[in-house]
Amino acid sequence: MKLTPFAVAAVLSVLMPAVASAQTGPAPAATDWRTVAPENLLVIDTSRGRILVELDPLVAPNHVVRIRTLADQGFYDGLTFHRVLTGFMAQTGDPLGTGAGGSELPDIAGEFSFRRGRDAGFAPVEGDSGTGLFGFIHSIPVLTQPDAQMMVTSDFKTTATGLFCGGVVGMARAGSPDSANSQFFLMMAPNATLNGTYTVFGRVVSGLEVVSRLKAGPASEDGKVADNPDTMTHVRTASALPEAERPTVQVLDPRSPAFQAHVAEARRARGTTFNVCDVQPVTEVIAP
Repeated sequence: MKLTPFAVAAVLSVLMPAVASAQTGPAPAATDWRTVAPENLLVIDTSRGRILVELDPLVAPNHVVRIRTLADQGFYDGLTFHRVLTGFMAQTGDPLGTGAGGSELPDIAGEFSFRRGRDAGFAPVEGDSGTGLFGFIHSIPVLTQPDAQMMVTSDFKTTATGLFCGGVVGMARAGSPDSANSQFFLMMAPNATLNGTYTVFGRVVSGLEVVSRLKAGPASEDGKVADNPDTMTHVRTASALPEAERPTVQVLDPRSPAFQAHVAEARRARGTTFNVCDVQPVTEVIAP
């Protein structure tokens, strides 16, 4: 059975850079940065270079556990990017290399939305051209309900949904919403058709340019890469690497004045079409 996030390649927005250029607003304070926990930093070494993904257990706890488990077992080492559609996404994680395979672990249910409380660190993004309350939780772009909604819920939380912007990482599945297993895909650009129907579990915080260089397949073959596909050579969480080999990633808090200046810059550049997907995380990578 074929695992696919979406069977058609659409005309999509241009790829935004993974790391912001020089900020025009206030310089970040030391307290504006947070360090990604090693167990939530997925280090994907590929035939094209290194990709770093921040996993977010708040957004999709069961999917994050699955990715950590398979990565640290060495399951992903040597697997191909078997389906790559230019301007859409790159899919991998299939030991068969056909889109029909998975691990020996059971399938997991979709986590298409999650519950957020006031302590989740939500940072709203003003001026989004869509309908709803948009913003960020950690590095994940989300659509959510206002905090006031928490006052009428039994758990004092409200619903949020991760959005498939460029750099977001999602879980592939078959027709059943509960058929995710081992395959995942990295977005090159926004695709709103996936929102709420596929699971967001992380975001590329370094190496989005590597994703864009992966060998693509023809659109007529739904992105199937038949000859010499690129591979994941070594995949582990940073916590599973020897300490001397662990990269460290710092991400600018989206609630900080410096990040809000970054948002304002993107809003000015995009004008009336601005939306949350026009804003990428601001990161610093410290090599081991």
